[in-house]
Amino acid sequence: MARTLATVSAHPAVSRRPFLQTARIDRWWSKPLAVFLGLSAFIVYSTWAALQNAHFEFGGYLSPMYSPLIFGDSHHAVLGSLPGWWPGWLPFYPAFLILWAPGGFRFTCYYYRGAYYKSHWASPASCGVGKAQKRYRGEHSFPLIFQNVHRWFLYFALAFLVILSIDVYRGMWFGPSHDEFGIGVGTLVLAVNVVLLSGYTFGCHSLRHLIGGKFNVLSKRPGRLKAWQGVTWCNTRHQLFAWLSLFWVGFTDFYVRMCAMEVWTDLRII
Repeated sequence: MARTLATVSAHPAVSRRPFLQTARIDRWWSKPLAVFLGLSAFIVYSTWAALQNAHFEFGGYLSPMYSPLIFGDSHHAVLGSLPGWWPGWLPFYPAFLILWAPGGFRFTCYYYRGAYYKSHWASPASCGVGKAQKRYRGEHSFPLIFQNVHRWFLYFALAFLVILSIDVYRGMWFGPSHDEFGIGVGTLVLAVNVVLLSGYTFGCHSLRHLIGGKFNVLSKRPGRLKAWQGVTWCNTRHQLFAWLSLFWVGFTDFYVRMCAMEVWTDLRII
């Protein structure tokens, strides 16, 4: 039996198909195409939004693509105006100071790896479809070995949840001095963004392992077990939260941008 399996797996017709060749008759290309269009659209929009360097705040609202705002001339800026030591010839784009952290977390995410390996690299585009690469080297060699930093990007992602939660609180204060409590549609948009990002982050495979992966008998640790069950609930919906949160981050920036440009009116609920 072992000899038979080895013989079959070594057969060139089975182990190596020409690029995109397949015997499948279903629409196998539909999902990688949808992923390609979705991820590409977000990359283009987020890059454009970061390069705009304008219309990213409206009153107490701050776009998540610019949060935390390290330097700036608004009350959202953590360290105040741009320091004098910043080279005058170097353009300043505050979004690029922080986007590397959430971007790195998503780029190295286990789900997104499987998604864009298929959609953008055709490695392979789908099961039973010929791939572009001639041989598989895995993620233990350059450059994909850097995907292992995902567990470290997790800590940045958790910190960003705290920062964005603070932004929701700031989005509850209105008026010239930001001392008038209220809730607007933008406040809810910011809050939903945190909820969806939390669902995505808490479903991270690395976090699930961090909470319960070190123990053989998790039932002896009730606290850990409850936390692991909660993370597992999010983990089983990781793909759903990955896409919902990705879309909502873009929509949140778009909402703040439209309000700042006076295209949309932010309605006050309270």
